[in-house]
Amino acid sequence: MRLTILGGGGFRVPLVYGALLTDRGAGRVTEVVLHDPDGSRLYAVARVLAEQASAAADAPRVTTTTDLDEALRGADFVFSAIRVGGLQGRADDERVALAEGVLGQETVGAGGIAYGLRTVPVAVDIARRVARLAPEAWVINFTNPAGLVTEAMSRHLGDRVIGICDSPVGLGRRVARVLGVRPEDAWIDYVGLNHLGWLRGLRVEGRDELPRLLADPGLLGSFEEGRLFGADWLQSLGAVPNEYLHYYYFNREAVRAYQEAEKTRGAFLREQQARFYDEARRTDVSALGAWERTRAEREATYMAENRETAGAGEREAEDLSGGYEKVALALMRAIARDERTTLILNVRNRGTLSVLDDDAVVEVPCLVDANGAHPVAAAPLPGHATGLVCAVKAVEREVLAAAGSGSRATAVKAFALHPLVDSVHVARRLVEGYTAVHPGLGYLT
Repeated sequence: MRLTILGGGGFRVPLVYGALLTDRGAGRVTEVVLHDPDGSRLYAVARVLAEQASAAADAPRVTTTTDLDEALRGADFVFSAIRVGGLQGRADDERVALAEGVLGQETVGAGGIAYGLRTVPVAVDIARRVARLAPEAWVINFTNPAGLVTEAMSRHLGDRVIGICDSPVGLGRRVARVLGVRPEDAWIDYVGLNHLGWLRGLRVEGRDELPRLLADPGLLGSFEEGRLFGADWLQSLGAVPNEYLHYYYFNREAVRAYQEAEKTRGAFLREQQARFYDEARRTDVSALGAWERTRAEREATYMAENRETAGAGEREAEDLSGGYEKVALALMRAIARDERTTLILNVRNRGTLSVLDDDAVVEVPCLVDANGAHPVAAAPLPGHATGLVCAVKAVEREVLAAAGSGSRATAVKAFALHPLVDSVHVARRLVEGYTAVHPGLGYLT
């Protein structure tokens, strides 16, 4: 089975390859094609993968290419993890937004809109090429903003594109751990959009264990989301939000923390990864060792400003292991081998949330088999969550409309309607700022 990874020179590719090395049996991936327009990054990552493969028997063969069509032909699965504009683009997204006093995070608020406007045209081109060159392939999208990009691609690929994210997996794992439950034994009632969801229940043998957690301030203070949001707020919500909702519930504090930080997250990662790629290309050092050291630092500093604002302390060791590669592997196995499983995925709504239309991509538990991912019926969200979900989905639709039409006015509308952008004047200045620094937004007129 052939897996093509778009963004194959990306830093997290060794996580995916490492997961593939653990897979055995019929129907496993035997060939990995890495595609990236940057050949030097491909070379560095290929060196890391070669070291990983050296310790494994019968490792999947790895090839690299800068030709997109060549990469897609013959693919059974396509894993899309591209970053349009690179980390410099992310740093610019943050800087422009923070100068206007609003959030520049890569998937939330102004930064997420800017990233989406840059990424959607490229993602749509990829979807069209997949439909033409590999019509039987399944596309697994991790490209951020994951829900928005998955919805854009679904207009050309239908249900053969599925979005994944490691945030709900990590949240469910942490809640289960605190409650003394094995995650694989629990049903996680999680509903929302990508980076905008709530864990509303954790059922074991028909019994919901979440009320036990919410009733115990000590337990609530013993894991990351409990420390990040505070026990009182979680008890008020009656649910545990995805960590990204900290940007909504504590927006002023988050913006101030990011403005006062020595450097933004994007700037930090840009400098950190530049050092990694320089080191990994050197033949006198271990590329895998350089990657492992860089990854440990990256994971430990994840959402550091938010944790500092909340007084949440350092991340726990159990939360530094990632997870999206495990979701990707489980998804591929379920489809390729008909190994039925349940995963939280980004898929078309199909009536799961009655307040959204069928084609809106949502993040919900899905039953997965050889025919793809099937969203499970969910109880309605409470009013406060429904309001946020509908508002943000409306913004995503304006981003898609702007990307499709090239309308600058529609782009302004997308920014202005977002709950974290509080002024039409600010929205206009954001569009001016982003089009000035991003050549990829030159299509907006």
